[in-house]
Amino acid sequence: MKLVRFGASGHEKPGIVDADGNIRDMSSHVPDYTGETLNPARLAHLKTIDPKSQPLAPKGVRIGAPVAKVHNFIAVGLNYADHAKETGAAIPKEPILFNKLANCIIGPNDDVMIPKNSIKLDWEVEIAFVIGTRARYVEEKDAMKYIAGFCICNDVSERHFQAERSGQWMKGKSFETSGPLGPWLVTPDEIEDVQSLDMWLDVSGKRMQTGSTKTMIFSIAHQLHYITQFMVLEAGDVVTTGTPPGVGLGMKPPHFLKAGDTMKLHIAGLGEQMQKVVPFKE
Repeated sequence: MKLVRFGASGHEKPGIVDADGNIRDMSSHVPDYTGETLNPARLAHLKTIDPKSQPLAPKGVRIGAPVAKVHNFIAVGLNYADHAKETGAAIPKEPILFNKLANCIIGPNDDVMIPKNSIKLDWEVEIAFVIGTRARYVEEKDAMKYIAGFCICNDVSERHFQAERSGQWMKGKSFETSGPLGPWLVTPDEIEDVQSLDMWLDVSGKRMQTGSTKTMIFSIAHQLHYITQFMVLEAGDVVTTGTPPGVGLGMKPPHFLKAGDTMKLHIAGLGEQMQKVVPFKE
């Protein structure tokens, strides 16, 4: 299934994408897609419903993030060997974890606002997964059973805040609008091999990132296993899993986003995002 949330920000309804690519309203069957409703039993029930039996969403309606009421938004850094190389970083021996605040999550096509005092705004196409079942001390062989679905994440980053303002990476990863998610939450049964998905990102029509989940240092299953050795992941939590090469920081000379730029992201089977970069607004 391709689960989607649609409508004005803060007032989204749950939907599903039918075989023709149309969004159908599922609000008569589920109140919203949250940690409470993304469990295996509820997803199995939703799968029995014919999408075409449900009402069509309004044409051209805004798409929101595919999961609501996210409590924890965790990210894995330097998880692609070719990306680590372009940044001059050593290949990590264990996954590098950091937090993004959940309130930075926006819809896949919403504007990205340049944060106040930003000078090095960057892009990162990533695959994220959403937890469907509370996960603690999970064995790697069982990891996929805990995942409700996958989606695209743009881990928008302010590199000056992240690397030059001291302390933790999260200062450059959690600013307002820095977490576009979506357009869909794709259930695992629709993805033949999550470790073999092509991905790319364009900035203002120019291809910047081209990669594949094949070059991950730590697989998604290993990441989930690893994270749960240190903390409990609750249903509805989001984990974004690292980016392939081609970020602005790694270019010579570095290249960063400016107001008016657009970012277009694609991951095979997970759809596309498009954001416009806009100036800071009080």
